[in-house]
Parts: sequence; structure tokens; C-alpha cells
Amino acid sequence: MSGIRLAACAEMLYLDLDFVDRVRRIDERGLLVEIWDWSTKDVDALAATGAEFSSMTGYLTGDLTTPDGIAELLASAEASLPVAEKLNCPRLNLHGTGLGPEGLPVRPVEVVTPEMWLTAADTLAKVAELGATAGRTFVLENLNLAVDHPGTPFARAADTLALVRAVDHPNLRLNLDLYHAQIGEGNLIELVTEAFAYIGEIQVADVPGRREPGTGEINYRAVAQALRECGYDGVVAMEAWASGDSDAALDAFVSAFSE
Repeated sequence: MSGIRLAACAEMLYLDLDFVDRVRRIDERGLLVEIWDWSTKDVDALAATGAEFSSMTGYLTGDLTTPDGIAELLASAEASLPVAEKLNCPRLNLHGTGLGPEGLPVRPVEVVTPEMWLTAADTLAKVAELGATAGRTFVLENLNLAVDHPGTPFARAADTLALVRAVDHPNLRLNLDLYHAQIGEGNLIELVTEAFAYIGEIQVADVPGRREPGTGEINYRAVAQALRECGYDGVVAMEAWASGDSDAALDAFVSAFSE
């Protein structure tokens, strides 16, 4: 697909290798690399691989709406920026709240109030300013509530899009995860068309199972065509487990997004 760069998440592939070697393998495939929590990694060793990084987790703790949580999120977002600079990683990923073990929210929320929406937008505006100062972009990822992340506030793609639109800052964009969106909302082609102007990156995996394209119900070739028609020239990243061999999973991913 002309203009689009493909990436893969090192957290979910080549699991028989140590992490630095996973990064090397993805880089050898000619793909950009995504990582999650940088605080658990040897950042110097990752930088020494020469791999090109697409995104990394942009906070360690905190949330968008509570006083203590906001302070934690802003502090850990600021602490993430020197790591992004060392890795030359352009995008730092955020969620609606801090996630703990198994991806569950540290502070689950059942009802998101109007006041929480306003506070979240204000917090994200502050995060965007941090990104602008450092020359990096924070991206807000949608999640799903039904399978992986119950109790997460601002989880749906519609929620993340509403917040990014409200902040309207070039250093805050969407990390539009189509795996999560399929579970939570569906209608993916309409979604990418509506969200197009605010997308910083797109992540993909098939449903069910969160495995590579072609293993489930999503017609990623049709999604790819819709992206071509929109003129999307950003990153599409496979954040998926391999159904078998990691190289074969990446082959399927590349094939789905090739013309």
C-alpha cells in the first residue's frame, strides 16, 4: 500500500526469543517496531539494535480524571519522553486509565459522568502540550469492554475520537485499534473514514482470538482498500498473537495490507 508503513508489536511475536532479539527479527523483516512498558526494558540495548520504533507506552501509572491519577499520569508521561527520544520513537500510547495485570483497569469505572469527560479532555490537553514541547505525539487508544478491558473508562473508539476531537491538538491523535473496535462497535470502514483526520496510527488483529489478519472475521483487505481511498499514509501495526509461526503471521499481515 503506497505511503503506508507497516509495524509489528514485539511484545506478542517471536516469544521464544529474548526481547531485544524479537526487536531485531521484526526490524530484519523491514517493519517498524512497537513496544509496551519501557520501564521493563533495556532501553540502551533496544536503541543499539538500530530498529525503527513506531510507538511505545507513553505513561506508567495514573488516569485522566482523579487528582492523584492525573498527577501520576502527567509525571509518567513526562518521564516517558526522554525514552522516546533515545529510541527516536514518534508516538507514545495512552489509555483511558492505567491498566494493571491482565489488562484490567487499576481504577475501574462503571459510569462516566459529564464532569469526568471535561476533566479527561483537560488532562489530555496538558499531555498534548508535553508532546509538543518534546516534538512527540501522544496517541489515545480505544479498547474493548466485552472481552479484554471491562471497566475501562473512555474505552470505545467513539469515546477516544470524541476526546481527541475536543482537545483538537496536533500532538494528540488516535491510536485506532481495529481489533478492539470490531468487538465493541464494528462498522470498521465507516469508523476509519469518520476518524481519518484524527488518526495517528492504526493497530490491527483479527477477531476472535487477537491473532494475525486472516484468522477471523475481519476483512482486512477491504479495510486496506478503504484506507487507500482515504489517502491514509501513516502506520498500520499488527498488535496480535501469532496463530502459529511468527514469520507466517507477519507474512499474512503484510499480504493483507499489500495492493
